Amino acid sequence: MPWRDTKDAYHIWLSEVILQQTRIDQGWAYYERFIRLFPTVTHLAKASERDVLNAWQGLGYYSRARNLHKAAKLIASQGTFPNTYNSLLLLPGIGDYTASAIASFAFDLPHAVVDGNVYRVLSRYFDIDTAIDTTEGKRTFKETATAVLDPKHSAIHNQAIMDLGRMVCTPRSPKCQECPLHDGCAMPALHKNPEDLPRKRPKVSIKVRYFNYVFVNAAGKLLLHRRGDNDIWKGLYEPLLIETSEPTDAALLLQQMAKQLRINPQVSTFKQIAANVRHQLTHQLIIADAFLLTTNEPLSPSPETYISISLSDFHTYPVPRLIERLWAKVNI
Repeated sequence: MPWRDTKDAYHIWLSEVILQQTRIDQGWAYYERFIRLFPTVTHLAKASERDVLNAWQGLGYYSRARNLHKAAKLIASQGTFPNTYNSLLLLPGIGDYTASAIASFAFDLPHAVVDGNVYRVLSRYFDIDTAIDTTEGKRTFKETATAVLDPKHSAIHNQAIMDLGRMVCTPRSPKCQECPLHDGCAMPALHKNPEDLPRKRPKVSIKVRYFNYVFVNAAGKLLLHRRGDNDIWKGLYEPLLIETSEPTDAALLLQQMAKQLRINPQVSTFKQIAANVRHQLTHQLIIADAFLLTTNEPLSPSPETYISISLSDFHTYPVPRLIERLWAKVNI
C-alpha cells in the first residue's frame, strides 16, 4: 500500500479520507488517481470543485470530497500542513480518527487510531459490549486504545492493531488460534463467541424512495440537472427526475414529461431502459426506473435549473454512482 511507505502528510490524509467507508481494493485506485491528478495539496486547492467531484465519482459520500477540497484550500492559504492533533482537527471534514491517523503516521505523535478493526480487536480482547456507535462507546474505546498504545512507536502500533483486525480478528470466522493475542483475550477465557462483538445500536428504519429518471435526447443534446444542497448527492448532476411515492406507469410518466418539457409526444420516442434498479444508501433505498426520450424538437424553454450539453460531454460531469450505472444502459 503506497500510503504505508511515506511520511507525506498530504498522501496520508488523502488515503485516510478515501478509505473511509471504502474497501482497500477499491480505494487504492482512487488514491492513485488523486495523486496523479493532484500531486500536491496546492494542486488540489487550485482544482475546481467539479474536477474534484469528477475524480471522486463512484466512491459515494461526496461530502468527503467537498471537505477534502475545502481543507486543501485552507492548508494552501496557510502555507504549511498542520502538524499537531489539535490543528488538524480545525480542518473541514477531519475528526478524531483522521487527525489521530495523520498525527501518528506522518508526525510520529502518540495518538491512538480507532477504526472498525480496532473496535473489533479491543471489544473482543477486553470483552467490552458498549455499543461502538454511541458517545459512550466512542469515549470508552478511545480511552482503551490510548491506554494500550506504545507512545514511542505509535505509528507501528496503530498499523499493527488495524492489520490484526483486518486479517486475523475478522468480523466472521476470526482466526483465533493464529492470533498473537490469543492467550490474553477474554473471548476464549470466558468461552464467548467473538462474532458477538463489537456491538452496535439497533438499526434505524430505511426510507424507500422511487426515482424515475428520463435521459432526454433533444436534437442531439442531453438535459442535466445539478442537485441542490438539501438532499443526497449535493452538487452532482443527473438527468430529468420525477420522484414518486410508488412505482409509476410509463404512459403517465410520458404525459407528465411532455407537459413539463412542452413537447409533442407524437413526434418523440419514449422507451424504458431500466426497471427497479436498487441503490442502497446509509438510511435510504433508492428504487429507480430509467427511460430514454428522443425528440428532434429543441426544448424551449428547458426546465429551470437544467442545462443542455452535448452527449459526448456527459463523462465530464460528476454524477452519482446510480446515474453512472443507468447511463451504461443508454444507447445513443
